[in-house]
Amino acid sequence: MLNDRHPDHGRAGHLIADACFLSGLAKIATKDEQGKAQEKWRPKYILHYLQDWYHEPDILIDISDVFEQRMKAIECYTTQFFNNDTGNDGPQTYISTPDFLDSVIARARMLGKRIGVKFAEGFICEKKIGIRSLDALVQVET
Repeated sequence: MLNDRHPDHGRAGHLIADACFLSGLAKIATKDEQGKAQEKWRPKYILHYLQDWYHEPDILIDISDVFEQRMKAIECYTTQFFNNDTGNDGPQTYISTPDFLDSVIARARMLGKRIGVKFAEGFICEKKIGIRSLDALVQVET
């Protein structure tokens, strides 16, 4: 994310965008682990994940089938989030309140509702996403 509450998130987003741009320049020579020259390469799109601050997403992806797995992955960071079983031993922070994870779920539900699914994740793209034909659009089954 290029702009968010936590300054490291914005810095990381800028670092990734800059690295992707530089990786496509012919005048920057890079080598792989074996010392072999690498060809220039640049991704077609860079998608930024929505962190804390709400930004209108450019694309919404149905995550309903993996939502529980996603929440389990988030909850692995037990030192940062509130734990119903033990409480939180450290100082209370913005994300350690009991309601924080509820807000993560609420956002996924809200974005999902916008495309007719249970849960969705939003991403921002620095350039417009284009398709060659309307047939390329996938209908989300509701």
